[in-house]
Amino acid sequence: MSEEQTIEQAILKGDWDAVLIAATHWTQSETAGPRAFFVLNIVYLLKGEFALAWQMYAKSLQEEADIANVREWVDHLCASYPEEGSVHLLHGMFLAQSGQSEQSIKSYQTAMKLTPDSPFPHFFLAQIYQRMAQTDQAIKAYRQAVKLDPAYAAARLNLGAAYQQNGQLEMAIPQYRELIKLAPGEALGYVNLACALAEQGKIDAAVREYKTALTLNPDDAEVHYALAGIHDQKGRRDLALREYQEALRIKPDFAAAATEVGWILMEKGQVDSALDSFSVAIKVDPNDARATFGVGRVYDLKRKPDIAGDHYQQALQLEKDPAKKTAILNFIDKILGGYHD
Repeated sequence: MSEEQTIEQAILKGDWDAVLIAATHWTQSETAGPRAFFVLNIVYLLKGEFALAWQMYAKSLQEEADIANVREWVDHLCASYPEEGSVHLLHGMFLAQSGQSEQSIKSYQTAMKLTPDSPFPHFFLAQIYQRMAQTDQAIKAYRQAVKLDPAYAAARLNLGAAYQQNGQLEMAIPQYRELIKLAPGEALGYVNLACALAEQGKIDAAVREYKTALTLNPDDAEVHYALAGIHDQKGRRDLALREYQEALRIKPDFAAAATEVGWILMEKGQVDSALDSFSVAIKVDPNDARATFGVGRVYDLKRKPDIAGDHYQQALQLEKDPAKKTAILNFIDKILGGYHD
């Protein structure tokens, strides 16, 4: 029996552990092609190993010829085994990853009917609804996935995120707490919980959760940045500065962190250091209106109004947020007497 046939038999049984073993062996053989890596992609997605799944996606579904090769196989399976839910699940996951998201819905719904105890079709259908901005439908599908498998960590995480996106923080937070119970050594649950608590205004609780996340993954620049923002919000500028700087140490091209460092340093009277930070931000992101405005403020303090005015005008052009744009315009009108035309 060939590797492909062995995998087909394991898929029909819904034995994804056997599929993983066979597909791993297949990818290491001389006959390995896009189908082998596609199968590994599917198993990793089912197991919640999304980084590994992405690596397999790059080897199986990025080239048109590879997509056609995998499509031929998946279509053959569907035609040969129309009553097998695992095959329709596989088909839906292929469609969703090959630019046919909406077409995958029918496959997932068929898989639900044929394998009513499986959480997977509900989970991946929910992802499609999220892509389509149908949050209520996504929540319903994620809830069913969690009902069928309460220990499904990825479903808990996505359900919480969908609730949070929908403004239902009181529903999101319990999902994150359950996720932490399921995977206490994973930082993501603490990060999402912290974010939701911060949105509720529970700042001290949010800080605790962010700090827990950092004990698990101290080199996460985004979490240092988020924690800095919480400190900033509470007026704890020295603590905020420390976290922004740590984010920059980990990720030197973190433009948003460099911008915030610049503003804090300027408030401290360290205008040259502030200018350096703003310059770092603008080098990474030339469209950073807040950093550009900061450069203008620095040159104002250096008593170079012409250079300052040029940067205020540039910031005004770069800013996309209407409220922030108005604030810049009001600043120019009130303080500088009309640098703009």
